[in-house]
Amino acid sequence: MTGIPTAGSIVVADLIGDAVVRIPAAASVAEAAKAIVDKGVGVLVVGDEARPTAVLSERDVVRVVAAGDDPSTVRAADIATNKLVWCEAEDSVAKAATRMTDRYIRHILVERAGALAGIVSARDLLGVYASDADLSLS
Repeated sequence: MTGIPTAGSIVVADLIGDAVVRIPAAASVAEAAKAIVDKGVGVLVVGDEARPTAVLSERDVVRVVAAGDDPSTVRAADIATNKLVWCEAEDSVAKAATRMTDRYIRHILVERAGALAGIVSARDLLGVYASDADLSLS
């Protein structure tokens, strides 16, 4: 045994890295798309509340474009997702992964003391599980 923790026992807080990217509620979808590209993220928090009420993802932006709507005239807040899924910073990666899988989502908001501590993506979790798989193959 190497003493390296298995993926399921790592806490979500260990995956939080970059700062959460936010956009104003009045921002257009075009402005949101630019922020997604400029910051290299897949999801944005809409508004500036300590505990957000909406997020906008790459998929939300694509839906606007696919519908033929003008992204410069559609407000991000009008299409943002408000059915947010949260986990605690001290939850295990396994618990967060299960919650995300059960709800078919790519991003989960992480809270600590009732406020947003970060966002973890499916890609973040995949990296943990891929590392775990690599170790088991060694």
